[in-house]
Amino acid sequence: MQQSLESLVRMLESYRGRDKVIRTACYGSQLVGGVLTRNAGTDASSQRLGRSLLLFSAQLSHCRTVLRLFDDLSMLAYSQSYGLGASEEDAGVRWISVLTNVADQLYYPCEHIAWAADAELIKVKSDKWWLLSTVLWGTSLLLGILRSLRVLLLLKKKLKKYERDGEDSRHSQLRRQMRGELLSILSSMADLSNAIHWMPPGFLWAGRFPTWLVGLLGTTSSLIGLVQMNTSDSEQSDSTES
Repeated sequence: MQQSLESLVRMLESYRGRDKVIRTACYGSQLVGGVLTRNAGTDASSQRLGRSLLLFSAQLSHCRTVLRLFDDLSMLAYSQSYGLGASEEDAGVRWISVLTNVADQLYYPCEHIAWAADAELIKVKSDKWWLLSTVLWGTSLLLGILRSLRVLLLLKKKLKKYERDGEDSRHSQLRRQMRGELLSILSSMADLSNAIHWMPPGFLWAGRFPTWLVGLLGTTSSLIGLVQMNTSDSEQSDSTES
């Protein structure tokens, strides 16, 4: 219990970790609130609690939007350091990653404009900017799925090669990487489902998800993100100690 609490505290000390915790609380509140308010026969106290949780979720979402106002430069620094992906061995992974970085970089100013329009800081309609930011987010998620599928294919080829060569020592590392990519695909698919839900009506299943399902998908992807971050931190700690 104490170890879990210490891990949570360490996570909250970093911006990236705090954002993941807020995101999990945001979608978790939406999930529970959506379940409590979905049935008209639910008692009045449960209905009030459900509405309060949905309002809390909306405020956390707004909080994350405001905090992302300062993400442009860090994203730009990452994109510049990655460049055209010269360090990548596979051309497919390289170009998918470059396109993902472009989509992510364009996402932030579009969201900033939409936020500023809603806050009445600028005199433009926010609808088209929210739509554009959602399209860019969905594009980034789709590219991320394609990248993970490509990486999985490459890892499977490496695994077969090591099995032929009798290099058993690399098996566990490759399988751990493959599990990580599978989790990334599952997380991105959950988020992509929500991104499509927030598109204009008439596009696939846009607007058809109940509130609790949006919360469930978001909670799933958020928990996967927390697990991956915790695993990554543990591996870095182990490598430092060794």
